[in-house]
Amino acid sequence: MAAPRPPPARLSGIMVPAPIQDLEALRALTALFKEQRNRETAPRTIFQRVLDILKKSSHAVELACRDPSQGEHLASSLQLITECFRCLRNACVECPGNQNAIRNLDTVAVAVDLILLFRELRVEQEALLTAFRCGLQFLGNIASRNEDSQAVVWAHAFPELFLSCLNHPDKKIVSYSSMILFTSLNSERMKELEESLNIAIDVVEARRKQPESEWPFLIITDHFLKSPELVKAMYAKMSNQERVTLLDVMIAKMAGEEPLSKDDVPAFLSHAELIAGTFVEQCKTVLNLASEQHDDEEALATIRLLDVLCEMTANTDLLGHLQGYPGLLERGIELLRLIHAAGNDGTNIFSSSGCVRAEGDVANVAEGFKSHLIRLIGNMCYRNKDNQDKVGELDGIPLILDSCSLDDSNPFLTQWAVYAIRNLTEDNSQNQDLIAKMEEQGLADTSLLKKMGFEVEKRGDKLVLRATGDGPPS
Repeated sequence: MAAPRPPPARLSGIMVPAPIQDLEALRALTALFKEQRNRETAPRTIFQRVLDILKKSSHAVELACRDPSQGEHLASSLQLITECFRCLRNACVECPGNQNAIRNLDTVAVAVDLILLFRELRVEQEALLTAFRCGLQFLGNIASRNEDSQAVVWAHAFPELFLSCLNHPDKKIVSYSSMILFTSLNSERMKELEESLNIAIDVVEARRKQPESEWPFLIITDHFLKSPELVKAMYAKMSNQERVTLLDVMIAKMAGEEPLSKDDVPAFLSHAELIAGTFVEQCKTVLNLASEQHDDEEALATIRLLDVLCEMTANTDLLGHLQGYPGLLERGIELLRLIHAAGNDGTNIFSSSGCVRAEGDVANVAEGFKSHLIRLIGNMCYRNKDNQDKVGELDGIPLILDSCSLDDSNPFLTQWAVYAIRNLTEDNSQNQDLIAKMEEQGLADTSLLKKMGFEVEKRGDKLVLRATGDGPPS
């Protein structure tokens, strides 16, 4: 039976159970700190009392780590630890004074050490998970909008806490530790992170496994993507699944409601170099999808590289840089030709088909790959005479027209083909003449050109390709 307690004392305007020795008193204090006025008037001595309880209760955890048989006796200690963390967590909300007072007691070091011990416990208890989560919430709150606290949390938590928590099977623990990482990161600490790539990759993996969690996404968009060196190092070390996740976030950043800022552009120019270079080097791996035995994950990573290039070349700040990237346009045309030939050679993933496949089927993605190749070629030729001429020299125009006519079941392919032909012929009489002559020789389908919004008109002895003003059906 618990020893009787003296009645609550009124200190600095708030009711505080004194002395704070047990769970009931902690719970009362936690409830008091839900109100801002109570947080702001809390005497600093309270936090020392809470810390004393936390330290005393942590001894049971240390003992259980050394002797697993002691784990069954942890329940009461875990309850006290949980309520200590809840109390401290609440006290820190929008209250810099409390954040500073709690931090100056070295409470952060005690909390981090205790959380690291939690990973060593060999007990399956909901109480343990609750204490674990509350401890992380406390660290997140004490660091929120407080640079001094962020520095202390980082000093104690990096790298061990993040290595322990970002890959934890509990989703909330992953989310809360991601929150702490996001809150604590700055440009200087990013340099440290570049030397701990496993943490960065764990963030990407957390995003892959928990797409509904905002913190991993924000870490990648607001921190990782600002560091081309980190992204390049990560990409070389990640699995193909993780690469797809990172590239998806990159697409989301570029295609979001807010355009890339002027500060974002230099980093994304570097990303463009990485993406274009990787695509030029590895893009032929997608051809393996035509075989019976193929690596879907490797092909999907290649396909996503193309998706990123399409978004990048749709951005005016990045387009000019990529239009001149060595080998990118040539490789796009070469790959389109190879895919087109593979589709004509037999029934495979690149063959024309009117059937509707299940959502998520890699065949759906492969069909989009051809459309996006044509989109990329069209983007690369936008108001760029050198690239327009290069496509003509490489016989890319007949290839684009033929790809469209043989895969009429894909309306997006037709739309991107129209876009590409318009960009290839804009202010380029040589390419216009080429298409007009193809039509005259029966090499270009008149009905197809009409559906694409073009027609060939004879003016004297000359054939002229002109837009009819009737765009392709949407």
